Amino acid sequence: MALHNFTLVLSGVNSDTEGLEDALYGGKCDDALICFYGTSVYLEFDREATTLNIAIATAIRDIESAGINAQVEAVDSTLVGLSDIAELSQLSRQAIALLKDGNRGKGDFPNPVQRISGQSPLWSWAEVAEWLVSSGRMSADNVLVKNARNLEQWNLALRIRASKATEKVEEKVNFLEHPEQVFADC
Repeated sequence: MALHNFTLVLSGVNSDTEGLEDALYGGKCDDALICFYGTSVYLEFDREATTLNIAIATAIRDIESAGINAQVEAVDSTLVGLSDIAELSQLSRQAIALLKDGNRGKGDFPNPVQRISGQSPLWSWAEVAEWLVSSGRMSADNVLVKNARNLEQWNLALRIRASKATEKVEEKVNFLEHPEQVFADC
């Protein structure tokens, strides 16, 4: 079995939740460090499992069955800024900025996906990691690269579940796949 490191962000609980630590440790989460950002709760796991998928799935199950109304909101960070990209890729922030601006490389660095007009745009780590591999700046064997799409898929599934609008999301995905069909809300 391999050791998998990942972070899960929780909702439904906060730093003041009575019995939080006991419930989580008693609920098979004794391989996690309970952390707080303000009153928000997140768990940093070092979980043994045959795959990352199994590690994440069992951690979500263990948290959500701990009896404290906790729900997993997100897994790891799939949106990254320039400093995050530099740290994850072990390149300098300046090198990443040059790649982003097209002053180095082919000029085809992935577009940001959030806060495009702001001072701190965010990129999909999965897209950037794949681009770094295709441009020869990271190895495809790097565990961060291998796990990037998987983590993005977990986050997407968690966000859809949290939205409570799964049916509407499915409608929009169907429209995107078949734009020739009339969209119900048009």
